[in-house]
Amino acid sequence: MSTEPQTSIITCSNAPDMPPPAGHYSHVCVANVFVFVSGQLPIDTTGKPLSDEPFETQVDQVLRNVDACLNAAGTTRDRLVQIRVFVSDIEHWPVFNKLYAEWIGTHRPARAVAQSTSLHYGAAVEVEGVALVTTV
Repeated sequence: MSTEPQTSIITCSNAPDMPPPAGHYSHVCVANVFVFVSGQLPIDTTGKPLSDEPFETQVDQVLRNVDACLNAAGTTRDRLVQIRVFVSDIEHWPVFNKLYAEWIGTHRPARAVAQSTSLHYGAAVEVEGVALVTTV
């Protein structure tokens, strides 16, 4: 019996309509029935960080990036199981919650929020998540 991990059941990729990651990671990885979305920052399709934009604009871009990652893995936001949110100031939480509720609709995945005063590029928000593949 082999003790080697079975990596053939893990596939990692990048969303085709997003710039490639700046670091050593993938936008999204699928392992068996789970889809893992890396932390998404407010970076537009050209690779420009939107850290100087209003909070609402940053949230909109982050959620678009999450959608792009889910689409790249062949799934959608209604298959999300868990979302983790990092905000630079907890005072942003009510605004994020409103925009998130509009984005997610009636679906209610498990969620966590944490204040992180230092996000990459000086961003005000970052979101990562876990979803299920569309078909098993």
